[in-house]
Amino acid sequence: MSFIADRLNKISPSQTIAITAKAWALKAAGRDIISLSAGEPDFDTPANIGAAAIRAIETGQTKYTDVAGTPALRAAVAERFRLDSGLDYKPEEIIVSTGGKQVIFNAMVSTINKGDEAIIPAPCWVSYPDIVALADGNPVIVPCLAENNFKLTAEALEAAITPRTKWFFLNSPCNPTGATYSAEDLRPLCDVLLRHPDIWIFTDDIYAKLVYDGFRPATIVEVEPKLRNRTVTMNGVSKAYAMTGWRIGFSGAPVELTRAMNKLQGQSTSNPCSIAQAAALEALTGPQDFIGTMCETYRERRDLVVSMLNQASGLTCSRPEGAFYVFPSMAGCFGKRTASGKVIETDEAFVTALLDEEGVAAVHGSAFMFAGHFRVSYATDTESLKEACTRIQRFCAGLR
Repeated sequence: MSFIADRLNKISPSQTIAITAKAWALKAAGRDIISLSAGEPDFDTPANIGAAAIRAIETGQTKYTDVAGTPALRAAVAERFRLDSGLDYKPEEIIVSTGGKQVIFNAMVSTINKGDEAIIPAPCWVSYPDIVALADGNPVIVPCLAENNFKLTAEALEAAITPRTKWFFLNSPCNPTGATYSAEDLRPLCDVLLRHPDIWIFTDDIYAKLVYDGFRPATIVEVEPKLRNRTVTMNGVSKAYAMTGWRIGFSGAPVELTRAMNKLQGQSTSNPCSIAQAAALEALTGPQDFIGTMCETYRERRDLVVSMLNQASGLTCSRPEGAFYVFPSMAGCFGKRTASGKVIETDEAFVTALLDEEGVAAVHGSAFMFAGHFRVSYATDTESLKEACTRIQRFCAGLR
Protein backbone atom coordinates (compact mmCIF):
# COMPACT_ATOMS: atom_id res chain seq x y z
CA MET A 1 0.00 0.00 0.00
CA SER A 2 1.37 3.41 -0.99
CA PHE A 3 2.03 5.88 1.79
CA ILE A 4 1.29 8.77 -0.60
CA ALA A 5 -2.14 10.36 0.06
CA ASP A 6 -4.91 9.55 -2.41
CA ARG A 7 -5.67 13.26 -2.84
CA LEU A 8 -2.47 13.70 -4.84
CA ASN A 9 -3.90 11.43 -7.51
CA LYS A 10 -6.38 14.20 -8.28
CA ILE A 11 -3.71 16.60 -9.54
CA SER A 12 -0.88 16.68 -12.07
CA PRO A 13 2.50 18.39 -12.04
CA SER A 14 2.38 21.86 -13.60
CA GLN A 15 2.88 21.32 -17.33
CA THR A 16 4.18 24.84 -17.89
CA ILE A 17 6.89 24.23 -15.30
CA ALA A 18 7.63 20.82 -16.86
CA ILE A 19 8.13 22.28 -20.35
CA THR A 20 10.34 25.06 -18.99
CA ALA A 21 12.42 22.55 -17.01
CA LYS A 22 12.90 20.40 -20.13
CA ALA A 23 14.04 23.47 -22.07
CA TRP A 24 16.53 24.34 -19.32
CA ALA A 25 17.87 20.79 -19.31
CA LEU A 26 18.37 20.77 -23.08
CA LYS A 27 20.10 24.14 -22.94
CA ALA A 28 22.39 22.90 -20.15
CA ALA A 29 23.26 19.94 -22.35
CA GLY A 30 24.46 22.28 -25.09
CA ARG A 31 21.36 22.59 -27.31
CA ASP A 32 20.50 25.97 -28.83
CA ILE A 33 17.13 26.47 -27.14
CA ILE A 34 14.81 29.47 -27.17
CA SER A 35 12.21 29.12 -24.43
CA LEU A 36 8.85 30.79 -24.97
CA SER A 37 7.21 28.70 -22.26
CA ALA A 38 7.81 30.65 -19.06
CA GLY A 39 5.16 33.02 -17.73
CA GLU A 40 7.39 35.71 -16.29
CA PRO A 41 8.73 39.10 -17.38
CA ASP A 42 12.26 39.16 -18.76
CA PHE A 43 12.76 42.61 -17.23
CA ASP A 44 14.77 43.01 -14.05
CA THR A 45 12.97 44.17 -10.93
CA PRO A 46 13.20 48.00 -10.85
CA ALA A 47 16.17 49.32 -8.88
CA ASN A 48 14.09 51.25 -6.34
CA ILE A 49 12.30 48.05 -5.36
CA GLY A 50 15.54 46.12 -4.91
CA ALA A 51 16.95 49.02 -2.87
CA ALA A 52 13.93 48.83 -0.54
CA ALA A 53 14.67 45.15 0.07
CA ILE A 54 18.29 45.95 0.89
CA ARG A 55 17.19 48.66 3.32
CA ALA A 56 14.85 46.17 4.97
CA ILE A 57 17.77 43.80 5.58
CA GLU A 58 20.02 46.57 6.82
CA THR A 59 17.39 47.88 9.24
CA GLY A 60 16.55 44.49 10.69
CA GLN A 61 13.20 43.86 9.02
CA THR A 62 13.96 40.15 9.08
CA LYS A 63 11.53 38.94 11.75
CA TYR A 64 8.09 37.37 11.60
CA THR A 65 5.29 39.69 10.55
CA ASP A 66 1.53 39.41 10.92
CA VAL A 67 0.38 36.25 9.14
CA ALA A 68 -1.70 38.36 6.73
CA GLY A 69 1.19 40.73 5.98
CA THR A 70 2.52 43.91 7.54
CA PRO A 71 -0.03 46.63 8.32
CA ALA A 72 1.83 49.00 6.00
CA LEU A 73 1.67 46.61 3.06
CA ARG A 74 -1.99 45.75 3.61
CA ALA A 75 -2.82 49.47 3.70
CA ALA A 76 -0.84 49.96 0.50
CA VAL A 77 -2.69 47.10 -1.20
CA ALA A 78 -6.02 48.63 -0.20
CA GLU A 79 -4.93 52.00 -1.59
CA ARG A 80 -3.69 50.42 -4.83
CA PHE A 81 -7.08 48.69 -5.29
CA ARG A 82 -8.71 52.10 -4.82
CA LEU A 83 -6.41 53.94 -7.22
CA ASP A 84 -6.43 51.29 -9.94
CA SER A 85 -10.06 50.13 -9.91
CA GLY A 86 -12.02 52.28 -7.48
CA LEU A 87 -12.43 49.35 -5.07
CA ASP A 88 -12.94 50.16 -1.40
CA TYR A 89 -11.26 47.47 0.69
CA LYS A 90 -10.28 47.94 4.31
CA PRO A 91 -6.90 46.60 5.50
CA GLU A 92 -8.66 43.88 7.52
CA GLU A 93 -10.13 42.62 4.21
CA ILE A 94 -6.64 42.22 2.73
CA ILE A 95 -4.36 39.19 2.98
CA VAL A 96 -0.84 39.00 1.60
CA SER A 97 0.37 35.53 0.64
CA THR A 98 3.37 33.77 -0.86
CA GLY A 99 2.34 34.47 -4.43
CA GLY A 100 -1.05 34.61 -6.07
CA LYS A 101 -1.21 30.83 -6.21
CA GLN A 102 -1.36 30.66 -2.42
CA VAL A 103 -4.23 33.14 -2.40
CA ILE A 104 -6.19 30.79 -4.68
CA PHE A 105 -5.26 27.75 -2.59
CA ASN A 106 -6.26 29.51 0.65
CA ALA A 107 -9.62 30.58 -0.77
CA MET A 108 -10.52 27.17 -2.18
CA VAL A 109 -9.41 25.07 0.79
CA SER A 110 -11.17 27.48 3.17
CA THR A 111 -14.54 27.22 1.41
CA ILE A 112 -14.99 24.12 -0.74
CA ASN A 113 -16.75 21.06 0.62
CA LYS A 114 -16.58 17.71 -1.13
CA GLY A 115 -18.51 17.81 -4.39
CA ASP A 116 -18.81 21.59 -4.66
CA GLU A 117 -18.31 22.85 -8.20
CA ALA A 118 -16.16 25.66 -9.54
CA ILE A 119 -16.85 27.05 -13.02
CA ILE A 120 -13.62 27.74 -14.89
CA PRO A 121 -13.68 29.31 -18.37
CA ALA A 122 -11.16 27.69 -20.72
CA PRO A 123 -8.53 28.24 -21.95
CA CYS A 124 -7.43 28.66 -18.34
CA TRP A 125 -4.30 28.80 -16.25
CA VAL A 126 -3.13 25.26 -15.58
CA SER A 127 -3.39 25.44 -11.77
CA TYR A 128 -7.05 26.42 -11.34
CA PRO A 129 -8.56 22.94 -11.91
CA ASP A 130 -5.93 21.19 -9.82
CA ILE A 131 -6.31 23.55 -6.86
CA VAL A 132 -10.08 23.06 -6.93
CA ALA A 133 -9.64 19.28 -7.13
CA LEU A 134 -7.12 19.28 -4.27
CA ALA A 135 -9.74 21.07 -2.16
CA ASP A 136 -12.18 18.19 -2.90
CA GLY A 137 -14.13 20.26 -5.40
CA ASN A 138 -15.12 19.51 -8.99
CA PRO A 139 -13.76 21.85 -11.68
CA VAL A 140 -16.36 22.55 -14.38
CA ILE A 141 -14.54 23.58 -17.54
CA VAL A 142 -16.48 25.86 -19.89
CA PRO A 143 -14.88 26.31 -23.35
CA CYS A 144 -14.67 29.87 -24.68
CA LEU A 145 -14.55 29.93 -28.45
CA ALA A 146 -11.81 31.62 -30.47
CA GLU A 147 -14.55 33.28 -32.54
CA ASN A 148 -15.51 35.22 -29.40
CA ASN A 149 -11.87 36.12 -28.66
CA PHE A 150 -11.79 33.36 -26.02
CA LYS A 151 -14.20 35.30 -23.80
CA LEU A 152 -16.99 33.69 -21.78
CA THR A 153 -20.55 34.55 -22.74
CA ALA A 154 -23.39 35.04 -20.29
CA GLU A 155 -25.27 32.19 -21.97
CA ALA A 156 -22.37 29.75 -21.43
CA LEU A 157 -22.02 30.82 -17.79
CA GLU A 158 -25.74 30.37 -17.13
CA ALA A 159 -25.72 26.92 -18.74
CA ALA A 160 -22.83 25.75 -16.53
CA ILE A 161 -24.48 26.67 -13.23
CA THR A 162 -25.93 23.85 -11.14
CA PRO A 163 -27.17 23.59 -7.53
CA ARG A 164 -23.59 22.50 -6.61
CA THR A 165 -21.88 25.58 -8.06
CA LYS A 166 -19.82 27.25 -5.33
CA TRP A 167 -17.27 29.33 -7.27
CA PHE A 168 -16.87 31.10 -10.57
CA PHE A 169 -13.34 31.93 -11.75
CA LEU A 170 -12.42 34.77 -14.07
CA ASN A 171 -8.89 35.67 -15.19
CA SER A 172 -8.53 38.96 -17.07
CA PRO A 173 -6.21 39.52 -18.85
CA CYS A 174 -6.12 35.79 -19.37
CA ASN A 175 -3.27 33.34 -19.20
CA PRO A 176 -2.88 31.77 -21.81
CA THR A 177 -4.84 33.81 -24.37
CA GLY A 178 -4.30 37.44 -23.37
CA ALA A 179 -8.08 37.95 -23.70
CA THR A 180 -9.19 40.89 -21.57
CA TYR A 181 -12.67 41.85 -20.35
CA SER A 182 -13.94 45.41 -20.54
CA ALA A 183 -16.77 46.73 -18.37
CA GLU A 184 -19.10 46.07 -21.28
CA ASP A 185 -17.90 42.46 -21.48
CA LEU A 186 -18.41 41.92 -17.74
CA ARG A 187 -21.88 43.46 -17.44
CA PRO A 188 -23.79 40.42 -18.81
CA LEU A 189 -21.74 38.05 -16.63
CA CYS A 190 -22.48 40.16 -13.57
CA ASP A 191 -26.18 40.05 -14.40
CA VAL A 192 -26.06 36.24 -14.42
CA LEU A 193 -24.22 36.17 -11.10
CA LEU A 194 -26.74 38.54 -9.52
CA ARG A 195 -29.44 35.96 -10.29
CA HIS A 196 -27.48 33.27 -8.40
CA PRO A 197 -26.73 34.69 -4.94
CA ASP A 198 -25.02 31.54 -3.60
CA ILE A 199 -22.14 31.63 -6.10
CA TRP A 200 -18.84 33.17 -5.06
CA ILE A 201 -16.52 34.84 -7.56
CA PHE A 202 -12.74 34.62 -7.76
CA THR A 203 -11.31 37.24 -10.10
CA ASP A 204 -7.61 36.86 -10.92
CA ASP A 205 -6.36 40.28 -12.04
CA ILE A 206 -2.63 39.51 -11.86
CA TYR A 207 -2.05 40.84 -15.43
CA ALA A 208 -4.41 43.82 -15.12
CA LYS A 209 -1.72 46.45 -15.68
CA LEU A 210 -0.37 44.74 -18.80
CA VAL A 211 -2.82 45.98 -21.46
CA TYR A 212 -2.27 47.62 -24.84
CA ASP A 213 -3.70 49.98 -27.46
CA GLY A 214 -5.58 52.03 -24.88
CA PHE A 215 -7.72 49.07 -23.77
CA ARG A 216 -9.41 49.70 -20.42
CA PRO A 217 -9.75 46.48 -18.41
CA ALA A 218 -12.34 46.14 -15.67
CA THR A 219 -12.86 43.91 -12.67
CA ILE A 220 -16.13 42.45 -11.41
CA VAL A 221 -16.64 44.45 -8.19
CA GLU A 222 -15.86 47.64 -10.10
CA VAL A 223 -18.64 46.84 -12.61
CA GLU A 224 -21.15 45.50 -10.07
CA PRO A 225 -20.56 46.60 -6.45
CA LYS A 226 -23.48 44.40 -5.31
CA LEU A 227 -21.20 41.39 -5.87
CA ARG A 228 -18.53 42.71 -3.49
CA ASN A 229 -19.63 40.61 -0.52
CA ARG A 230 -19.02 37.36 -2.40
CA THR A 231 -15.98 38.20 -4.50
CA VAL A 232 -12.26 37.65 -4.02
CA THR A 233 -10.23 40.16 -6.01
CA MET A 234 -6.70 38.81 -6.41
CA ASN A 235 -3.59 40.57 -7.66
CA GLY A 236 0.12 40.73 -6.90
CA VAL A 237 3.47 42.21 -7.84
CA SER A 238 4.90 39.38 -9.92
CA LYS A 239 3.88 40.42 -13.45
CA ALA A 240 3.41 44.19 -13.39
CA TYR A 241 6.57 44.86 -11.36
CA ALA A 242 8.75 42.02 -12.71
CA MET A 243 8.90 40.37 -9.28
CA THR A 244 8.00 36.71 -9.92
CA GLY A 245 10.71 35.35 -7.64
CA TRP A 246 9.76 37.60 -4.74
CA ARG A 247 6.53 35.58 -4.28
CA ILE A 248 4.02 38.19 -3.16
CA GLY A 249 0.33 37.97 -4.02
CA PHE A 250 -2.64 39.51 -2.27
CA SER A 251 -6.42 39.73 -2.27
CA GLY A 252 -9.34 41.80 -1.13
CA ALA A 253 -12.35 39.85 0.12
CA PRO A 254 -15.09 40.00 2.79
CA VAL A 255 -13.74 39.92 6.33
CA GLU A 256 -15.16 36.50 7.19
CA LEU A 257 -13.41 34.83 4.26
CA THR A 258 -10.19 36.79 4.76
CA ARG A 259 -10.11 35.62 8.39
CA ALA A 260 -10.59 32.02 7.27
CA MET A 261 -7.77 32.34 4.74
CA ASN A 262 -5.59 33.91 7.44
CA LYS A 263 -6.36 30.97 9.76
CA LEU A 264 -5.31 28.48 7.09
CA GLN A 265 -2.19 30.44 6.16
CA GLY A 266 -1.25 30.65 9.83
CA GLN A 267 -1.10 26.85 9.98
CA SER A 268 0.73 26.43 6.67
CA THR A 269 3.30 29.00 5.56
CA SER A 270 2.51 31.76 8.06
CA ASN A 271 3.63 35.21 6.89
CA PRO A 272 5.23 35.88 3.51
CA CYS A 273 8.92 36.83 3.49
CA SER A 274 9.37 40.07 5.42
CA ILE A 275 12.00 41.36 2.97
CA ALA A 276 9.81 40.64 -0.04
CA GLN A 277 6.97 42.48 1.71
CA ALA A 278 9.17 45.56 2.09
CA ALA A 279 10.00 45.37 -1.61
CA ALA A 280 6.31 44.99 -2.50
CA LEU A 281 5.46 48.04 -0.40
CA GLU A 282 7.90 50.10 -2.46
CA ALA A 283 6.50 48.63 -5.69
CA LEU A 284 2.94 49.63 -4.84
CA THR A 285 3.71 53.06 -3.39
CA GLY A 286 6.75 54.12 -5.43
CA PRO A 287 7.05 55.36 -9.04
CA GLN A 288 4.79 53.55 -11.49
CA ASP A 289 6.28 54.80 -14.79
CA PHE A 290 8.25 51.57 -15.26
CA ILE A 291 5.01 49.76 -16.05
CA GLY A 292 4.17 51.98 -19.01
CA THR A 293 7.65 51.56 -20.47
CA MET A 294 7.44 47.79 -20.07
CA CYS A 295 3.97 47.69 -21.66
CA GLU A 296 5.15 49.57 -24.73
CA THR A 297 7.92 47.03 -25.22
CA TYR A 298 5.45 44.17 -24.80
CA ARG A 299 3.09 45.76 -27.32
CA GLU A 300 5.84 45.92 -29.93
CA ARG A 301 6.75 42.30 -29.25
CA ARG A 302 3.12 41.20 -29.42
CA ASP A 303 2.68 42.81 -32.82
CA LEU A 304 5.88 41.16 -34.09
CA VAL A 305 4.90 37.70 -32.85
CA VAL A 306 1.32 37.88 -34.12
CA SER A 307 2.52 38.98 -37.55
CA MET A 308 5.19 36.30 -37.85
CA LEU A 309 3.02 33.45 -36.56
CA ASN A 310 0.24 34.37 -38.98
CA GLN A 311 2.79 33.95 -41.76
CA ALA A 312 3.50 30.37 -40.65
CA SER A 313 1.79 27.65 -42.68
CA GLY A 314 -1.12 26.08 -40.78
CA LEU A 315 -1.19 28.59 -37.90
CA THR A 316 -3.75 31.28 -37.07
CA CYS A 317 -2.99 33.78 -34.31
CA SER A 318 -5.34 36.39 -32.88
CA ARG A 319 -4.14 39.71 -31.44
CA PRO A 320 -4.84 39.85 -27.69
CA GLU A 321 -5.46 42.96 -25.60
CA GLY A 322 -3.33 42.07 -22.58
CA ALA A 323 -0.86 39.85 -20.66
CA PHE A 324 2.23 38.68 -22.59
CA TYR A 325 0.95 35.59 -24.37
CA VAL A 326 -0.53 34.61 -27.71
CA PHE A 327 -2.49 31.42 -28.23
CA PRO A 328 -2.34 30.42 -31.91
CA SER A 329 -4.37 27.63 -33.46
CA MET A 330 -2.41 24.85 -35.18
CA ALA A 331 -5.46 23.40 -36.94
CA GLY A 332 -3.72 23.47 -40.30
CA CYS A 333 -0.86 21.30 -39.03
CA PHE A 334 -2.76 18.25 -37.83
CA GLY A 335 -2.21 15.00 -39.68
CA LYS A 336 1.04 16.15 -41.22
CA ARG A 337 4.54 14.73 -40.69
CA THR A 338 7.61 16.55 -39.48
CA ALA A 339 10.98 16.38 -41.23
CA SER A 340 11.90 13.47 -38.95
CA GLY A 341 8.68 11.60 -39.77
CA LYS A 342 6.67 12.32 -36.62
CA VAL A 343 2.92 12.72 -37.18
CA ILE A 344 1.28 15.79 -35.65
CA GLU A 345 -1.80 14.20 -34.09
CA THR A 346 -2.13 16.41 -30.99
CA ASP A 347 -1.07 19.83 -29.78
CA GLU A 348 1.36 18.13 -27.39
CA ALA A 349 2.94 16.28 -30.33
CA PHE A 350 3.33 19.64 -32.10
CA VAL A 351 5.16 21.40 -29.25
CA THR A 352 7.29 18.31 -28.51
CA ALA A 353 8.43 18.10 -32.13
CA LEU A 354 8.99 21.86 -32.25
CA LEU A 355 11.30 21.64 -29.24
CA ASP A 356 13.12 18.52 -30.47
CA GLU A 357 13.59 19.65 -34.07
CA GLU A 358 13.87 23.43 -33.88
CA GLY A 359 14.81 24.10 -30.26
CA VAL A 360 11.77 26.29 -29.48
CA ALA A 361 9.87 25.63 -26.26
CA ALA A 362 6.15 26.45 -26.10
CA VAL A 363 3.25 24.97 -24.11
CA HIS A 364 0.49 22.88 -25.69
CA GLY A 365 -3.08 24.07 -25.41
CA SER A 366 -4.32 20.90 -23.71
CA ALA A 367 -2.37 21.98 -20.62
CA PHE A 368 -4.75 24.94 -20.49
CA MET A 369 -7.84 22.76 -21.03
CA PHE A 370 -8.13 23.82 -24.69
CA ALA A 371 -6.76 21.49 -27.35
CA GLY A 372 -5.62 22.48 -30.83
CA HIS A 373 -3.63 25.54 -29.79
CA PHE A 374 -0.33 26.36 -28.13
CA ARG A 375 0.86 29.19 -25.90
CA VAL A 376 3.77 31.44 -26.77
CA SER A 377 5.12 33.89 -24.22
CA TYR A 378 6.58 37.03 -25.74
CA ALA A 379 8.21 38.06 -22.47
CA THR A 380 11.68 37.69 -23.93
CA ASP A 381 14.00 39.88 -25.97
CA THR A 382 13.03 40.92 -29.49
CA GLU A 383 15.91 39.22 -31.29
CA SER A 384 15.14 35.91 -29.60
CA LEU A 385 11.48 36.29 -30.53
CA LYS A 386 12.37 36.95 -34.17
CA GLU A 387 14.60 33.89 -34.28
CA ALA A 388 12.04 31.70 -32.51
CA CYS A 389 9.25 32.75 -34.86
CA THR A 390 11.53 32.16 -37.86
CA ARG A 391 12.14 28.63 -36.56
CA ILE A 392 8.40 28.08 -36.07
CA GLN A 393 7.78 29.23 -39.64
CA ARG A 394 10.46 26.83 -40.88
CA PHE A 395 9.04 23.98 -38.81
CA CYS A 396 5.52 24.52 -40.15
CA ALA A 397 6.75 24.92 -43.73
CA GLY A 398 8.49 21.54 -43.40
CA LEU A 399 5.34 19.64 -42.44
CA ARG A 400 4.12 17.29 -45.17
